[in-house]
Amino acid sequence: MDNTTLDILEFLFAIPLSSNKLIILQKISVKVDLLKILIRLSKDTQIINNKDCLELETKLSEIGKMLGGWIRASKQNTT
Repeated sequence: MDNTTLDILEFLFAIPLSSNKLIILQKISVKVDLLKILIRLSKDTQIINNKDCLELETKLSEIGKMLGGWIRASKQNTT
């Protein structure tokens, strides 16, 4: 989970320097989805408790919504 989170941060820092922001945003989306799966697996294996899992899933859901809006806006700007 740490590595996936660091990958997301790396992609976020790359956005201002990129000529194709949409590709980077899509890569971030994939990493966020992976992080959601890893959190569920952590809960299933009792690495994290249900309360922490719910909190993390709620935050990631909100991040996903914002990211989806950013991707839609980026697609509109490229067409």
